[in-house]
Amino acid sequence: MKFPRCIRLDASDTHVFPRAAGPGEWAVPGGLTFAGCDPETLDTKTKRAFQTGWLGIESFGWSSLVEIAEIGEAEFEQVVERLAAGFVSVLGAPDPAAARTQAEAEANYAAALCEHGPHTLLALERGLGDDGIVERFRVIVPERAQDHARIWDIVPEDDSAGS
Repeated sequence: MKFPRCIRLDASDTHVFPRAAGPGEWAVPGGLTFAGCDPETLDTKTKRAFQTGWLGIESFGWSSLVEIAEIGEAEFEQVVERLAAGFVSVLGAPDPAAARTQAEAEANYAAALCEHGPHTLLALERGLGDDGIVERFRVIVPERAQDHARIWDIVPEDDSAGS
């Protein structure tokens, strides 16, 4: 099974979000964390999380990008459990059973987005539509390293040169 994992290409997430997810954390889109809020009333960093953030499962922080990675069934179950626990402890869900149901739905939704190959990057745009929060996903397929032109080689220095 494939699932989104946070990736950090530079330090920008630590500056643009209220809390950045760690690289390597499993992630879900996380739009439900903004249910019932007015994006216009959010502070700048939280508004950025609303607009472009993926929710990291461990930290409940945000990531601009995720990569598609393989996940085992036991690890997927841990993701659901951790997400449900976060819904209760961080988001204040009143009922652990309802939090578990929502966590399963969110994790399955995240897994369904991973129809592309491993290491494919996903970005998201979130906004308000007529029926509430709308999420759009962009796929970024990395070029293979061997397809890049080499611009330099590192070779051992010849000790006899210049003597």
